[in-house]
Amino acid sequence: MATTPDSVRELLHSDDYGDRLRAVNQLRELAPEEAFELVQLAANDGNARVRYAAISQISSLGQQDIATVEPLLLRSLTSDPEPDVQAAAADTIGGLKLKSAYPELAALYHSTEEWLVKFSIVAALGELGEPNAFELLQEALGSDNELIATAAIGALGELGDRRALPLLLNHTSHPDWQVRHRLVQALAQFSDPEAQAALQQLTQDESEIVAGAAQQHLGNN
Repeated sequence: MATTPDSVRELLHSDDYGDRLRAVNQLRELAPEEAFELVQLAANDGNARVRYAAISQISSLGQQDIATVEPLLLRSLTSDPEPDVQAAAADTIGGLKLKSAYPELAALYHSTEEWLVKFSIVAALGELGEPNAFELLQEALGSDNELIATAAIGALGELGDRRALPLLLNHTSHPDWQVRHRLVQALAQFSDPEAQAALQQLTQDESEIVAGAAQQHLGNN
């Protein structure tokens, strides 16, 4: 049976959350403007998994009407009781580049105890390209949580603020090759001589993956 806006709407009103979750997945089969209206309904569902799926999909549908989507995402970010949903909202805010949401992202980073939410906020700040995020990312770089600190390396690279270079260069001999690999990607965003010199150094890295990535980035310049 063909998926239609009416068939999806009917599933979204089912008492079975599995039906509602299926409805969110079926939104991909609809025209974007039809899916956009229905995804908003799902984003306010009583079940966290349905809300998570809907918020995640808004990243591909939200450009239709940013003015409608932004308050919905901010509400999910700041008020949803489920950390997974808050994290998905941060991801989507980053994907849609909603720079005006930076104050809420920063406030939540400093108030939440949930590492996943912090991680998603840091990753989103890289995509956002908001210059004011530098201080928060500098703070995140010193996090005790290795995943948050590594995400901060990537985000500082995406941000492209030259003040990040001394901070990044401190990590060229980090014991974890995955951190050094992320560092290569971050340094590749800078054309400064010290960034290029560090990349040159990393072409000799003991990890073939790190060395190969550094060689590739230098070759692309």
